[in-house]
Amino acid sequence: MTRRIRTRFAPSPTGFLHIGGARTALFSWAYARHHGGDFILRIEDTDVARSTPEAVQAILDGMNWLGLEWDEGPFYQMQRMDRYKAVIAQMLEVGTAYHCYMTPEELDAIREAQRARGDKPRYDGRWRPEPGKVLPTPPEGVKPVVRFKNPTSGKVAWNDVVKGLIEFDNAELDDLIIARPDGTPTYNFCVVVDDWDMGITHVIRGDDHVNNTPRQINILSALGAELPQYGHLSMILGSDGQKLSKRHGAVSVMQYDDDGYLVESVINYLARLGWSHGDDEVFSREQFVEWFDLDRITPSAAQFNFEKLDWLNAHYIKQAEPAVLVADAARRLAKRGVSIENGPSLEAVVALYRERVSTLVQLADSVEAYYIDIQPSEEMASQHLTDAAKAALRSLQARFAGAVWDKATLSAAIKETCNEHGLKMPQVAIPLRVALLGVSQTPAIDAVLEVLGRDCVMARLAKLG
Repeated sequence: MTRRIRTRFAPSPTGFLHIGGARTALFSWAYARHHGGDFILRIEDTDVARSTPEAVQAILDGMNWLGLEWDEGPFYQMQRMDRYKAVIAQMLEVGTAYHCYMTPEELDAIREAQRARGDKPRYDGRWRPEPGKVLPTPPEGVKPVVRFKNPTSGKVAWNDVVKGLIEFDNAELDDLIIARPDGTPTYNFCVVVDDWDMGITHVIRGDDHVNNTPRQINILSALGAELPQYGHLSMILGSDGQKLSKRHGAVSVMQYDDDGYLVESVINYLARLGWSHGDDEVFSREQFVEWFDLDRITPSAAQFNFEKLDWLNAHYIKQAEPAVLVADAARRLAKRGVSIENGPSLEAVVALYRERVSTLVQLADSVEAYYIDIQPSEEMASQHLTDAAKAALRSLQARFAGAVWDKATLSAAIKETCNEHGLKMPQVAIPLRVALLGVSQTPAIDAVLEVLGRDCVMARLAKLG
């Protein structure tokens, strides 16, 4: 292709930006970036009843969080109505479109009769102009729709960059309505004019649009427009092989931010949903753009797997700049009403846990215990804070009182207490964790003690009585 590469992402603002839409946006963006082309954002808001400003903002927020910056747009179809109507008027004039006065009730009756005969339900072409054909007299008081005069013979075919050759018989395609009785253009027509006007060279979208493509190709051909290349991405399934739902991860992209996923891991994970570069599983955004091309997209459905996403996220948390993790933990704690003013160094606490968690929410959960009044659950207390354990912790408390507060000294104090009471290390360390943080598992106990600080440790142990 000699034209400059131009791709587009064209969501309908009837809800949030979900994971399937985010993957489509990512692949379209990456293809444009890989080839030094342009990425256009278009908001297809002609469904006035369901489109909302809040949904538009949700799409923009999701795109911005993902870092999928667009070169042109966002364009809004509702602001282009005059252009669509001008093209329809031109088509009516040259005869590639015509007025149809069939009422919805008449069309329903025709389709019902066709189904009864076992035929495919479709418009029967009664208002379609043909040489020598006498059309009915337009009924009074009926506003016509405008239909596209689809070819009646031959095939419409394209070499889909994902799925390969796809063909439709034109005889199977009836004459599509391109304008409603009130004159507003329909979705399939607006898409065609937009792609034409915006010089889109590659349309990358979900395979739920495959049936729209032959109609759009025929309209573009009737307009004398250069056709884009089409690539239809297979759907994303849940880990159980079923259609993606909320329990599988079909939620707002911004929910992944709320749930503690780094954008780097989400981008990396989305990239691997139906695309691959050899056996590479972990790669940066820059590497992805460098490697990405359409011939590596698989035509088979991808499966969403939270375990793999968590694994990737854990990797990126370990690799993240400490300041990024500290800022995120501070933000999440502040939203919970937790103050870090009088607690230990947040940097030090985050450093203890960054290699033990798979989400930033887990990191905040772990860190929170260092800044709030901890009360072990009854189950934890009855299991671990036995009379023998409390006696050992009281001895340990006495040793801590005058100890130098560093890991080596604190570790030695725990070992001395174990020897004094004839206990093994876990028999002292686990009750100590429960008393201090309300959990039985933490990073190395001497490191926890050092970070919590003498005052906090002594105060929490004093509550045992």
